[in-house]
Amino acid sequence: MAAPVPLRPDFDAAALRALAKSSHDPDQTRRLLALSAIYAGGSRSEAAALGGVGLQTVRDWVLAFNADGPCGLIGGKAPGARPLLNADLRAALKALVEQGPMPAAHGVVRWRLVDLAQILFEDHGVSVSEQTLSRVLRSMGYRKLSARPRHHAQDRDAIPAFKKPFPARLAEIAQATGGKPIEVWFCDEARVGQKNTITRRWARRGTRPSAPKDQRTASAYLFGAICPARGTGAGLVMPRCTTEAMNLHLAEIATAVAPGAHAVLLLNQAGWHMTQKLVIPANITLLPLPARSPELNPVENLWQFMRENWLGNRIFASYEAILDQSCDAWNKLIDQP
Repeated sequence: MAAPVPLRPDFDAAALRALAKSSHDPDQTRRLLALSAIYAGGSRSEAAALGGVGLQTVRDWVLAFNADGPCGLIGGKAPGARPLLNADLRAALKALVEQGPMPAAHGVVRWRLVDLAQILFEDHGVSVSEQTLSRVLRSMGYRKLSARPRHHAQDRDAIPAFKKPFPARLAEIAQATGGKPIEVWFCDEARVGQKNTITRRWARRGTRPSAPKDQRTASAYLFGAICPARGTGAGLVMPRCTTEAMNLHLAEIATAVAPGAHAVLLLNQAGWHMTQKLVIPANITLLPLPARSPELNPVENLWQFMRENWLGNRIFASYEAILDQSCDAWNKLIDQP
């Protein structure tokens, strides 16, 4: 029979019992007391009985203690089964998700879990269930999200070209206005009407909830402008998007700009925004956004928020009801900047 592995000589039974008394880890306490019995002259069988384990486990404790001291006896988390997807497979999965499917090659326009599982099996020989694949994707930070619409003719270089010199343009406007404080405002318009939107809602899995949907076409337009830095805004509800309506909105924005400040109003290139017939207040400078780039305008997010919480899933009985609900939704928004 092989000789037992000796314990390291820089500890003794009293030292291990003192460490066990101060330990907050119950596994470490039990192991320290078992090894203290060996230091005190007891046999390995007595140490195994004291620790409630077998001789091989006591040997493992001795090796861990000799290598790392008392810290080697702290209980650790079991490693569990090896993951089906190692680092290389996760990198391949990430590349698939980021690249997206090619309809001609993959036959789908968006990835489903079953598609990704099939590609992993065909290309890498790994069989993964959809449930496991879902957990892996979530652990990697992925979620199934609604895509933002992007115009097919958008110039990808226009957005960086607009954003990079933006601070310098604000400085130029501040200098041109005599050094007044600059406020950055954004404005946009949203149609609110009887042919309304239907939003997502909580429901039992396997069911499809219903919501009222009107087919009538009475509508109004909510003109909204916000200054995120100040948490304020200015809105009007108008029957149409026209130059006259835009002039009224500009006048409303001008009254909301802080006294002594100058507003830089970012807006898209709609016809009623760019016309020479606009009457632009003295405390506002218009700055058009690049064409077909609604993602640069945060007001687009507000319209979605308002529809999902206050304006969607509604039946508007009349044009007056559209006006009332639009005003109520805008006021609720301004009350919680």
